[in-house]
Amino acid sequence: MNKINKKLVMTILALLPMLQSEAQTFDNHYTRSLNDEMGRIEKRFNVKFKYNVDTVGLKLPYADFRVRAYSIEETLDNICKYFDFNWWNQGKGVYKIKPYEYPRRHVSEGKKMLDYLSSLYADKQQWELRRDSVRREVRRLLGIDKMMDSLTHKKPVLSKIRKYDGYTVRDIVIETLPGLHLFGTIYSPTSKGKHALIICPDGHFNGGRSRADEQQRLATLARMGAVCADFDLYGWGKSEAEVGKDAHQTCRAHIVQAMDGLLLLDYLLATRKDIDQKRIGVNGGSGGGTHTILLSVLDNRFTASAPTVNLASHFDGGCPCESGMPVQLAGGGTCNPELAAMFAPHPMLVVSDGGDWTASVPTVEFPYLQRIYGFYGATDKVINVHLQAESHDFGPSKRNAVYQFFINVFGLDKSMLDESKVTIENKK
Repeated sequence: MNKINKKLVMTILALLPMLQSEAQTFDNHYTRSLNDEMGRIEKRFNVKFKYNVDTVGLKLPYADFRVRAYSIEETLDNICKYFDFNWWNQGKGVYKIKPYEYPRRHVSEGKKMLDYLSSLYADKQQWELRRDSVRREVRRLLGIDKMMDSLTHKKPVLSKIRKYDGYTVRDIVIETLPGLHLFGTIYSPTSKGKHALIICPDGHFNGGRSRADEQQRLATLARMGAVCADFDLYGWGKSEAEVGKDAHQTCRAHIVQAMDGLLLLDYLLATRKDIDQKRIGVNGGSGGGTHTILLSVLDNRFTASAPTVNLASHFDGGCPCESGMPVQLAGGGTCNPELAAMFAPHPMLVVSDGGDWTASVPTVEFPYLQRIYGFYGATDKVINVHLQAESHDFGPSKRNAVYQFFINVFGLDKSMLDESKVTIENKK
């Protein structure tokens, strides 16, 4: 071997390990840098990725074999699950890569879940067996009975009554457990006679129960003839001063908020002779909508329910106050539409919009609810008001849908429907 050939061979031998390391072979498990692979996928499918996760230094074995030429989303499934990530289609070819979230799934997964649940009951009898079993298990998994057994049973503290146009406002504080209090507000009609009662669990809107749109909604319902009561989220509002802001991000918040809704119901039914016990409603938005459903599962005294901008088969609620206790595991697995369906055949309004996770309601969740209500010959008792052009809030269109629902089912006085007559209090 001449010197030139020998030098060439030595060069090749020196480069061989490097070439082998860069080559896609079984020996290196076809590994690529995750960032490199995602860049290749962006070009291949003409999409853009946005990241809520740190991908620096991550390696993806069998990278190219995870690609599905016919589907960007199956490709992302194969990649994201390896790192416990998930992807979300943002529209216009943009996909967001986020950490795995236990309460959130894709719409397609929610549809599959409802199809599975539907297969468990072919008629009213089978449905009610499932309903009763899941209801018992939800209560057990929530752990609410143990907390209710520890109540202090102290007399509530009530503020002076504040009088306005057609309604009154009164604050209430109840010591529920030793050192723990419920902070709420009661809106009452000034009209005489028997009144409906509506419990209004709060959602995660800025301002809590003191915000203007909540005052408008509860005061307007009161003007029309319904006693309405809301209360602070655990760790929000006045509760924050007692237990701290961080307390809201705990599983305890899930139990306490459900307990507070039931305690307000108990108190008002026990002390108000002007309440018609056949007209007991529950209505909240967002996280308050999740608790609207939960309260209707826990207590059969409710006769009308209006969960607003929350219902989805693919989302259990992103806050521990909605999903901190494993109620969604009841019955081998359930979801909010099945829990909501337990209210059948009582009247139910589901308010949804096109700008949040409730966009799927008209095509996925509402048909499921109609099927369950159909077991009772009561499909007309469940209503969906879908506001496609709107997003996640409790704005005028959502409030008007709620007003019309309770006017129809509780016979409230429509002539008193005028939000301009509501006085917005400064509760800071």
